Amino acid sequence: MAHRKKHQPKRGSLAYLPRGRASKFVPRILNWPEWKSSAAKLLGFAGYKAGMTHAVVTIDNVNSPLKGQETVVPITVIDTPPVRPFSIRGYEALPTGLRLVTEVLAGNLSEDLRKVMPVPKEYDQAAKMKEFESKIDSLAEIRMLIHTQPRLAGVPKKKPDVMEYKVGAPSVSEAFKYAQTILGADLRIADIITEGAMVDTIAVTKGHGNQGPVRRWGVGILQHKSRKTKRGVGTLGPWNPSSIRYTVPRAGQTGFHSRTSFNNPVIKVGERGEEITPSGGFVNYGVIRGDYVMLMGHVPGTIKRPIRLRFAIRPRRNYTGAPIRPSYISTSSKQ
Repeated sequence: MAHRKKHQPKRGSLAYLPRGRASKFVPRILNWPEWKSSAAKLLGFAGYKAGMTHAVVTIDNVNSPLKGQETVVPITVIDTPPVRPFSIRGYEALPTGLRLVTEVLAGNLSEDLRKVMPVPKEYDQAAKMKEFESKIDSLAEIRMLIHTQPRLAGVPKKKPDVMEYKVGAPSVSEAFKYAQTILGADLRIADIITEGAMVDTIAVTKGHGNQGPVRRWGVGILQHKSRKTKRGVGTLGPWNPSSIRYTVPRAGQTGFHSRTSFNNPVIKVGERGEEITPSGGFVNYGVIRGDYVMLMGHVPGTIKRPIRLRFAIRPRRNYTGAPIRPSYISTSSKQ
C-alpha cells in the first residue's frame, strides 16, 4: 500500500455537498433574522446585479491594523427598482414546521404577474381580509409575496421574479397592520435598507456545466506516465468497503448553486443611477435608470441575475452600523 511522503489537506470543501444544480434562478431563503426593533419592516429586498467598481473608504474596525486609514475596497452595484408586495400570507407553527393557513391578495395586481402565475379575474378582497383577521390569533408568522419590476431595470425581460419575505415586527398583529399598509404599493429600497446596515446576499452562482475533479475539486494533475488518465483522482478508495465514499472527488455539476454571502456593509443607497453608471454603461448590463444600492465586497451571481437581500442573520460583533462615507467612488468605464 502506498503512502504519502508528506501530509496534504483535502482538496475541496465538503460543506456544500451535494453540489447540485439550482432548480431556478431565484434562490430560496430558509432562515430569517430575529427582528428586535419596535417598528415593523420587511426583512429584505431584491434587485439585479449590475456590475462592480471600487471605492476609497476609511477603515473603522478597531481590530484592524488599518484602523483610521484609507484603503481601496471592491464595490458591487445592484440595480433595485421598486418591488410590489401583492400577497399577505399567514403561517401557523406545527411540530413539523410552518404551515400556510390563509392568504389575501392585493386588489391591483400587475398584468405582468400573469406571465408567472394564474391571477383570479374576480376576487373579493374584503371577504378574504376579514377571514385573515379572524385567524390572526392562531398565526405565528406573517410573510409577504413580492414581485420585481424588470421593466424598470436594465434586464431584457418582462417576466417578474416572485419571492417571499418575512415581516419583522414585535407581534403578529403589528406585522399584519404593516403588511396591509404596503400591500399593492410600490416599495423602494430606501424604505427598507439604510446606509451602514449589514445585509446578506443570496443568489445563484455562475454555471459551468459538468466538470471533472480537477476543476470541480482542485485535485492535482497526475504525472504523464499515469495509467488511463491524468485529470482524475489517484484512487477511489479501498477494496473494502467496496462502495465509493461521498468524500472522494468526482466529476459533476459545477456552478449554478444557491450561495449566500454574509455581512456585506451597505455603502450607499441612491435614487439616481446615472450618478454611478460608468460612461457607456456597466459592461453587459447597461445604464441604471433609478434606485440602486452599493455593497462592499462581492456577491454571488452573474450580471443581470436576481439578487436577494436580507438583513444580516449573524452580524459582526462590535459593529456600530454607522454609515461608511467613501471619499472616492470610481465611475471609470474600464471596470
